[in-house]
Amino acid sequence: MASANDYTAADIEAMFEAVKNWGRWGHDDERGALNFITPDIISNAARLVQNGEAVSCSLEFPTRPAPDNPRPAQHMMVVAGDACTHGEGIEAAMDFIGVAFHGMAVSHLDALCHVFVNEEMYNGFKASDVLSTGATRNSVMAAKNGISSRGVLLDIPRLRGVPYLEINDTIDADELAAAEKAQGINISEGDILLVATGRDARRADKGAWSPTEGMAGLDATCIPWLHRKKIALLGSDGVSDAIPSGSAKGWPMPIHQCGIVAMGLHLLDNLRLDQLMETCTRNSRWEFFMVVAPLRVKRGTGSPINPIAFF
Repeated sequence: MASANDYTAADIEAMFEAVKNWGRWGHDDERGALNFITPDIISNAARLVQNGEAVSCSLEFPTRPAPDNPRPAQHMMVVAGDACTHGEGIEAAMDFIGVAFHGMAVSHLDALCHVFVNEEMYNGFKASDVLSTGATRNSVMAAKNGISSRGVLLDIPRLRGVPYLEINDTIDADELAAAEKAQGINISEGDILLVATGRDARRADKGAWSPTEGMAGLDATCIPWLHRKKIALLGSDGVSDAIPSGSAKGWPMPIHQCGIVAMGLHLLDNLRLDQLMETCTRNSRWEFFMVVAPLRVKRGTGSPINPIAFF
């Protein structure tokens, strides 16, 4: 297999065209690869719940500044317990939260209106359909009823025999296939695929770092593999793309660009996967029932999320 570094811009443009799902589910479709999830797939996935153990795959709400969190989320009290008896009425505490969730710090879902290629988004809709008031096409409301399916974790640090990948490590399609084989699992149509790089363990060991220094992730060779597997949703403890990607000029984040725009593949960024990795290893089981429930934000380009894996 050619290295991602060998790809020219023309190569990735050809790949983009080859993996397009535009029109596959109709010319007005805004769900993209979520269409791979059928009622039967959800029903069968729910049968994976055996002992009822639940594992959150979300980071805590990131209110403290850090190299990977330059715009901290806001959390402030509106009414606190030390003032709950002032005035008349029920005693209560209330708070406010606010967040700019795209970036490298918040666990979130990217909607199909989040990324454009040549001023177009998934299914050929125009970038200009995303207005200053929000997205009129491909918004996060495509997932307003939640996403549930079989979840599968590919544990790349386990495959390599290391606690975590380093910031400039990349994962190619051959390694995804090797992890699939080593874990004795087959990625199937409609799956929610999570790829672990060990970011949580590296952060605990070495502290937070700026993503401009590098972020482990998938390279462009993975794009045809992901398309062939017909996965419904892709997530990572990074942002799926390796940073820098090593790809040709104009394609700085090929997984985002080809995945979201060409394939209609929603992405889950900045997940917490260390507890899921431990649970999967303890149970020698890398499949589970997964539920992802984004906020119902009309015209939203995504949403903070707290995906839950059930065993």
